[in-house]
Amino acid sequence: MRRREFITLICGAVAAWPLTASGKTQRIAIVVPAAPVTFMSETGDDPGGLFPALFKELRRSGYVEGQNLLVERYSGEGRASHFPDLARDVVSRNPDVIIVISNHLVLDFKAATTTIPVVGLVADPVGAGIVASLARPAGNITGVADDVGPEQWGKRFQLLQQVVPQATRLGVLESRAWREQQYGVSQRELDQMGIIRVGPALDYPTDEAEYRRVFAALTRDRTEAVLVIDEEVNIANLKLIVELAEKNRLPAIYPYKMFVQAGGLMSYGINIPDFGRSVANIVERILKGEKPSEIPIFQPTKFELAINLKTAKALGLTVPATLLVAADEVIE
Repeated sequence: MRRREFITLICGAVAAWPLTASGKTQRIAIVVPAAPVTFMSETGDDPGGLFPALFKELRRSGYVEGQNLLVERYSGEGRASHFPDLARDVVSRNPDVIIVISNHLVLDFKAATTTIPVVGLVADPVGAGIVASLARPAGNITGVADDVGPEQWGKRFQLLQQVVPQATRLGVLESRAWREQQYGVSQRELDQMGIIRVGPALDYPTDEAEYRRVFAALTRDRTEAVLVIDEEVNIANLKLIVELAEKNRLPAIYPYKMFVQAGGLMSYGINIPDFGRSVANIVERILKGEKPSEIPIFQPTKFELAINLKTAKALGLTVPATLLVAADEVIE
């Protein structure tokens, strides 16, 4: 098997696999931009619970790895310049379905194939040019969108401002590729809110040293609050991010509850295991013969607000009672 230096691949043996009722073993590929492949299993160390939920739902539907399902796992290891090659390499292996995380990678797969079904976990897919319509995606790409558009980022900052009302200098923790493509908060939106973006974007390699560099710059630039973007690389480094925000005394709002459970100040976002189950349901529909073009992009209708009062107190912040009442989870 050909090996590329920027790809980490775990692939189970294919010999003697039991067949499905259709007469063949189903093959899926999972491709992530940065996280280790150890995340991508039912019993893996995925901190958000996406992949355990996905594989449990596939199992419930009758697709079991090691019995009638072959899973190939790839990580781009954060090297965005190599993503197009990674996409072409995966496509050349011709799996039945490809699960892809992040707008950047999904767009590379869009360029690499028009025939293999792609299930993307994306942000604002219409705005990013991934699909023409949420209801009828057309082409070979469908999936789930954990970001409903610019209003979601505005909502997050509005929530943060209730705890840090004086904040106007905002650090946005995102990769350079994400910032350049404006997948998160655009400068126009920040200008409309009267917010000044400060601090650099994350560069490759997005390792501990790079996060420490960015947080040092945020402190040096007198950042008053931080918005952590829901990039997969940030999820993979959530404990480090929470630690650095605490060390530098930076109030931050995160995209998912798991950051708050790890000690982060507050979060507003989707339930990740629910998203994993939604991905599994879409994969199941495709494996049973439905066309991706006819499967609507799933968008969340419910978002969870979580607040860590212990962290707020450590930062000398007061959380308004109205916000506490509205929260889905308060950690004391």
